[in-house]
Amino acid sequence: MGSAAKKSRRFFHVRVALLSFVLFVVVLIAARDVRSRRARTDWDRSLDVAIVLVEAPGAAPVSDAAVQALRERAPALEARLAEEMARHGRTAAPRPFRFRVFGPIAGIPACPAPAGDGVVDLARQALAMRAWLGEVDPRAGVEPDHFDARVYVAVRSPERETSANVEGRSEQGGRIGFVDVELDETMADLTLFVIAHELMHTLGAEDSYDASGRARVPAGLVEPDLQPLYPQRFAEVMARNRPLSPTSEVPPETLDELGVGDVTARAIGWRP
Repeated sequence: MGSAAKKSRRFFHVRVALLSFVLFVVVLIAARDVRSRRARTDWDRSLDVAIVLVEAPGAAPVSDAAVQALRERAPALEARLAEEMARHGRTAAPRPFRFRVFGPIAGIPACPAPAGDGVVDLARQALAMRAWLGEVDPRAGVEPDHFDARVYVAVRSPERETSANVEGRSEQGGRIGFVDVELDETMADLTLFVIAHELMHTLGAEDSYDASGRARVPAGLVEPDLQPLYPQRFAEVMARNRPLSPTSEVPPETLDELGVGDVTARAIGWRP
């Protein structure tokens, strides 16, 4: 075998060894992250959650009063979720969540969304998302490794005085959630309700409403044994509204109406 052929073969083996090592490291990191995410639902400590406010591009900025209302109500969400955790028998655990609000920050492009469901589309979206987070987190002062989950909230002033909207999406079982909201002083509690909904998705909970948006029975009811069944006193965190009847529901008005039903409690480890 010639000298050139030997060098080529040696280079091939070195390259394979390096690629194998890189693959091993990637798999090791991924496995460690999976274990870390699963350990969150052991509830042997409080989970640190970042709520990152990002001004929606091209929209009127929200008022300082609206942002302050959201900040002031975040501890109420901590307390309400702690009450629900205790109701499900996890009284020995610490308060389940600690929320910290960052921002709002301006001058950030819209959060990237996948152009389709294909592998290439999702891969491009993942790269775009990594770049977006790489811009947002330093601007907001967020250290991702310091938080068990992060919820990014695109905020804008309501387009009309008579209505305001809030929607969300998140990584199922992941670490990141997203909420879009027309925020004013009256929307703090509803926004935090949706933030809690997306946060529960990152911990493994699934939606408890049907295709029409109504709470599924019994999964979407906090008190499925209530007699009479309606009106329900609480809005299940993985449903959208508080059911008044089999065909009528209303959005929760305050965090006091937020509840965690048995199905959600089991999904996130609050019940056996």
